[in-house]
Amino acid sequence: MEFGYDETTERLRAELLDFMAAYVYPAEAAVSEEDGWSAPPVMAALKAEARRRGLWNLMPLAWNHRLPDDKFGAGLTNLQYAPLAEIMGRSPHLAPEACNCNAPDTGNMEVLSMFGTPVQQERWLRPLLDGEIRSAFCMTEPEVASSDATNIATRIERDGDEYVITGHKWWSSGAMNPNCEIFIVMGKTDPSAERHRQQSMILVPRATPGVEIKRGMRVFGYDDGWHGGHAEIRFQGVRVPAENLIAGEGDGFAIAQARLGPGRIHHCMRLIGMAERALEEMCRRAVDRVAFGKPLAAQGVVGEWIAEARVRIEQARLLVLKTAWLMDTVGNKGAHTEIQAIKIAVPQMTEWVLDKAIQVHGGGGVSQDFPLAQMWAAARTLRLADGPDEVHKASLAKRELRKHGAPR
Repeated sequence: MEFGYDETTERLRAELLDFMAAYVYPAEAAVSEEDGWSAPPVMAALKAEARRRGLWNLMPLAWNHRLPDDKFGAGLTNLQYAPLAEIMGRSPHLAPEACNCNAPDTGNMEVLSMFGTPVQQERWLRPLLDGEIRSAFCMTEPEVASSDATNIATRIERDGDEYVITGHKWWSSGAMNPNCEIFIVMGKTDPSAERHRQQSMILVPRATPGVEIKRGMRVFGYDDGWHGGHAEIRFQGVRVPAENLIAGEGDGFAIAQARLGPGRIHHCMRLIGMAERALEEMCRRAVDRVAFGKPLAAQGVVGEWIAEARVRIEQARLLVLKTAWLMDTVGNKGAHTEIQAIKIAVPQMTEWVLDKAIQVHGGGGVSQDFPLAQMWAAARTLRLADGPDEVHKASLAKRELRKHGAPR
């Protein structure tokens, strides 16, 4: 693995850093005063500028489960994308969407690029790539422990040339955005099949009769509009054409695993950027603020936090880069251990750094005058999203124990 960035990455990094400084950071103050599920008015201008600079659809989208394809975006590898996602993560509520690299659309585009039919790609993937629409991912359910995907209770039943969807979802990322037009819904097509072949995924247009948006979910009091909001949704006898099924019946669990691998590393890439921003804010505050006759930077405990933050960020970044490299070279399955490791380590690291930055800021740290509180909420949430820490730790432990003769 080479630690230096290649020419393409360096060029895009320079362009992205300039875009952030000239356009994104100056827009943050105005956006922080807004609330709601719609994109802020400034987003259209940011998107236009990102397109002009060639900073559009930078995330890797695969055509054979591993290799990027520039017909579905910039054609970057995970290793090339990692430092770019980190930069965008420094302003997570503006930069990813400005570059059309925001969740959950990236994961949904991944699904459609790998598993969608040409008709599905033309109808839904192309508008997503062009930034004309938004999408939602509907997997988690309130009545079951959704960290075990085999618990999913929503039914997808064949009826002639249609499928009928009945179920109850929540934390459906992206669904509150007014521009969201398509849902990817996971449910069971055959509850009697082998437990990992019971589930399927299907495309449900938002406007389909029987789709009821019950409410928007708030995250630690925030609307989390940068993900397009999260919705509680009921699907009550929703009928869609049979050709809306993604891949085949029983493929839902495998599709979810293929989607969540890239989704997890992209979240971790952005979290590195959040942690870097938090460390910078902490250092600035420590230098500027005086308490008990000397700057906070001269207080021993603050210095320890700053040093520890730098060590933790560097460790996490190296593990994320190794994971990206493995995904590019041996595929997601070959990087399974590392994907789980970063999903455990990086949100915890970022949460810790943000916590110390908030502490150094005092009352300002929990206010809307700084980005720290909202970033902390995002980092803490990601210890649950895409699988809670405990599930990843249990799975990772089993993999390690199998190396020493433990039964599967």
